[in-house]
Amino acid sequence: MVHITPFFLLSIATGISLATPTERTVPQVLADINVVSTRVTSLDNAITAFPLTGGSLVAALGIHTSAGTVITSLKAATGNATGPVDEIDGNSILNAVQAFEPTIQHALAEIVVKKPAFVVSMTEDKLIALPVGGLPLLILQDLRFLKGNTTEFSSALIENAPESLIPAATALQNGILESFDTAISAYT
Repeated sequence: MVHITPFFLLSIATGISLATPTERTVPQVLADINVVSTRVTSLDNAITAFPLTGGSLVAALGIHTSAGTVITSLKAATGNATGPVDEIDGNSILNAVQAFEPTIQHALAEIVVKKPAFVVSMTEDKLIALPVGGLPLLILQDLRFLKGNTTEFSSALIENAPESLIPAATALQNGILESFDTAISAYT
């Protein structure tokens, strides 16, 4: 005979409630966007600081690490949706993303400009880029992961946006994804 104790039932109920996704509030979504924005800024700073010649392997791997933190924050921000939001909250969310969109664009443009710095190359007498092969492939992988997670994150936001904001949100998403395509193409 199986005895079901109140503790056993409570454990099952707690496990079910922990497994059930909860909706985030708009302030939580805005906080998540702020984390993503901060991490995108750090990534942009790391890319911008990397020199066209004479960069270090540590700095190059720092760019990879920064990309990883952006990916992690995008995944976390995508986790639980808010559900449909009203016009005021939708505008707040859209404005928060629009505020750091230029930083995304700058980082993607800079990573294209800096590609020669990641390719092993030499002049007749000196090394002009990093002496380690494979960095362009690592950057390509990061770009693909970033694009995929950006797509999921932005699609989740658009899915819950009020109808009136969907065109602007979709245009913002498309512009960012096109810049990812340009950067990915440069490393392919």
